[in-house]
This record gives sequence, structure tokens and C-alpha cells, in this order.
Amino acid sequence: MTPAIIAFVVLLLIGAPVAVVMAMSGLAGGFAMGGERMLGIIADRMFSGVSGFLLIAVPYFIFTAELMNQGGLTQKLIAFNNALFGRVRGALSHVNVSVSVFFAGLTGAAITDTVAIGKIMIPEMKKQGYDAEYAAAITACSSIIGPIIPPSVVMVVYATLLRDISVIDLFAGGIIPGLLMAVALLAVSFFLAWKRGYPKQAPTPFKVAAVAFLVALPAMIVPLIILGGILSGMTTITEASGFAAVYAIAIGVVFYRTLTWRKIWHALVVTVRFSGVVFFLLATSAVLGWFVTRSGIARDAAGLITTFSDSTFLQLLLVCALLILVGTVMDVLPALVVVAPVLVPAMIQLGVDPLHFAILMIVVLNISNVTPPVGMTLMTAARIANVPFERAIIASLPFYVAFIVVILLLVTFPSLSTWIPSLLG
Repeated sequence: MTPAIIAFVVLLLIGAPVAVVMAMSGLAGGFAMGGERMLGIIADRMFSGVSGFLLIAVPYFIFTAELMNQGGLTQKLIAFNNALFGRVRGALSHVNVSVSVFFAGLTGAAITDTVAIGKIMIPEMKKQGYDAEYAAAITACSSIIGPIIPPSVVMVVYATLLRDISVIDLFAGGIIPGLLMAVALLAVSFFLAWKRGYPKQAPTPFKVAAVAFLVALPAMIVPLIILGGILSGMTTITEASGFAAVYAIAIGVVFYRTLTWRKIWHALVVTVRFSGVVFFLLATSAVLGWFVTRSGIARDAAGLITTFSDSTFLQLLLVCALLILVGTVMDVLPALVVVAPVLVPAMIQLGVDPLHFAILMIVVLNISNVTPPVGMTLMTAARIANVPFERAIIASLPFYVAFIVVILLLVTFPSLSTWIPSLLG
């Protein structure tokens, strides 16, 4: 175990890519356990980590999201949501959150949400008198709803790493927590808009709102196609993701007429690049996960957690604090593939519902996406708003408090994560 830990710490400190850190750590640990004969097993583990049929859905989801971005879907969703909130004080702030909820059903990735929505909403919010750092903060904080409300690339990766939970249960379990996060953000948004006197717009005529709804409707059907087919049992995850990509091309080319062959090609290039990163992480995480299982690290982690408290509530809070700490220095997917093989078996040994913990882990790691010093979504939004990262951090604090409340609710009431999956049997 010691060679693996030394390799992990040293490589992480010198700034090696996370995938390399996991591969070399597993290699060092395996070699220490069984010598050269373990090298063949490690190669087999890497292959098995990316050979699952479920993983075919990952590039399809990424491709669908990129097609929607290239097709200008964001403007359609913003126009419709602006028609809903236009007469309310701080309208664009609320629109920012509501658009992220709709967009979550299309992208499944926080950084995609930040860029697509931020490039339109942040300049418009600054133009109407909102503080630039506030515009960056609300955009970044609402973007992390994307990987929680299904479909979600993060959930597909989780289901591949820990195969004791189906991706269907994860999708269903993320609905209520994602909506809770949206409600919490809207509550803070309404309060700050009232306190700071942010502007409101003229009421939108019913005919204009109806037209905006009809224009956005074909795009809003995409999540229904994906979730409806999966949760009803009519399609598998992979089939639904493939059909969604075909549908996205169809509406982009035929209905909206905004997708060109050049844009489709660009979407394919982005999909290949992002998918390559995801699959490399999964291959190397399989090596580390195999070593963690063989070495008994998960058992030791469970014992360490119980030394602090026998209360499940306090144990979960302790793990959430650890996840936030990990998320401050690593992005969501790398953090997930590093900590999940250790923490999930440990928490199951302590009697925690695996689905409840899975949703809690995904939520907390995504919240850490707006936590400095890394905070990729917040850093990206700050760059779009052209404000110092430090000012964006301060502006995000009220929303961070709202997220802490959501975490406490999820820890206290496991049914918030398990109720809908239980209805589906």
C-alpha cells in the first residue's frame, strides 16, 4: 500500500495529469503486491474500465449538447424564460437560473452550461445594470445544476465506476436534488434583487410569450425523449442518447435551420476530444479501483470514519467536508474517479444507502466546482464577465450558503434522493 500512496502523493504534487497519477499509483501498488505478474492484470483492468456498453452513451450525450450549442438553442431558451420572469425585479438573474434548469436536460456538463449561457446572459446583465461579479456568480452557481438533473455524463461515469447502482436510478435520483438547488438559488436571487434594487422589464405580451414557447418547444422536447424513453423502459440509455443526437441534428437543420455541416463537424471534434479525456480517466481509474479493492483501503477508510463518530449524520457531514476539500483542487470527473472507489465501499459498510450516497457525492463534488482555488465554472464565468476571480468568489458566497442548506437537507432526508427511484421500482 505504501508505494501506491507515495506514488499518488508525489505525482499529484508535481502536477502530473490525474489519469497518469491513478495509473502509476495502481501500477506501483500492484507491483508491490505481486511483482511482474500483476502487470497483465493491470492492462486487463484498463481495458475493462472502458469496455462497458453503457459508455457508448457518453459521446452521444456530449455530441447532443454540442449540437444544441452550435444550433443556437440557448437564445431560444433565454427568450422563453425571459417571457416568464420579465416583469419580476431582477428578471435576468432569475432567468439565468431557470435557463440552467432547462439546459441541464440537454448538456449534462456544468462548464458547457457556463459558456453557452454566460456568453449571452453576462453581457446582457452588465448592460442592464447588474454587478459584473454578481452576473458571473449566478451564472457559475446555476450551471452546476447541469450534471445533477439528468441526463448527466457524471452519472454515467459513476454507474460505470461503481456498478452496484444503475444509471437509471441515478438519473431518477438526481431530479429532486437538482430542482432543490434551483429553488435555493432562486430564493437567494429574489432576495438580492429586492435588496439591491436590480431592474425589471416591461411585461411580455401573451402573444409574444406564446411564440417564444413554441419556438423553444422542439428543443425542450429533447430531455423528454431521453428521460421518457429510459424511465419508461422503452429504450436503453445508449439508445436514448443516440436518438437524442439524431433528433438534435434534425431540429437544428430542418426546424431552426441554424446547423450547418461546418457546425456539425465542429461538434464532432469537440465530442471526440472530451470523450477521449473521459475514457482515459475511466481506464486509469479502473486500475486504481482494483488496487483499492485488493489492498483493503476501503475497509480501513470505513474504520477511520467510525473513529470520529458513530452517528451516520455526522459521518456523512464529515465525508461531505472531505469531498468539498478534494473538489477545491480537482475538477468533478477526476475527483469522482479518485475518491469514489474508496469512499463508496466504506460508506456502504457503515450502512449508508448506496443510491443516497451516490447522489450526495455527485451534488457535493459539483458544488465544489464553484469553490476556490480551482472552481472551474466560477473561474470561467469570471473571465466572461471580465472581473477578478476574487470578486466573483465574494459575490458567490450567498449562493454557496444556499448550497450548504441543500446539502444538509439531502443528508437529513435520504428520501429526497431515493423517492423517485423507489416509485420506478
